[in-house]
Amino acid sequence: MLGLPLNRFLVPQAPPPEKTAAPADPDGPPAAVFVVLHGMGNGVLTIAKGTLPLAVFGPVGYRARTGLISAPSRLLQATAPFLFGLVLEYGGVLPALWLTGSCRALAFVALLLLRAVPSGAAKPA
Repeated sequence: MLGLPLNRFLVPQAPPPEKTAAPADPDGPPAAVFVVLHGMGNGVLTIAKGTLPLAVFGPVGYRARTGLISAPSRLLQATAPFLFGLVLEYGGVLPALWLTGSCRALAFVALLLLRAVPSGAAKPA
C-alpha cells in the first residue's frame, strides 16, 4: 500500500508546543480578538447572503436569483488559488501584491458606487 504508514493519516496530531500560542505570548490576545471578530463577520455575511435577496427581490424566483448572485463569487473562489499561484510562480511576490491590492481597490470603488434605493421607490423586477 504505497509504503506510507496508515496511522499517519488516521491519528490527528497536536501541533508542537512552540507553534501554539502561550498565555504570555504578546500576540495571543490580539489574535484571539481577530479570530472572534472574523468569525462574527462571517456569520453576519452568511445570514445576509440568504436574507438580503429575499428582502430585496421577494420570494418569487428566490432560488434562481440567489444562484445567479452567488455564481460569480463561487467561480472566482474556485479559480483564485490557481491563478494566484501562477502569478506568484511566474511573476513573483511584487506582482502578486499588486494584483491583490488592485482587486481590493476595485472592490472598494464598487462599494462606493452603490446607491441606496429610497424606501418609496419601486423595486427592480
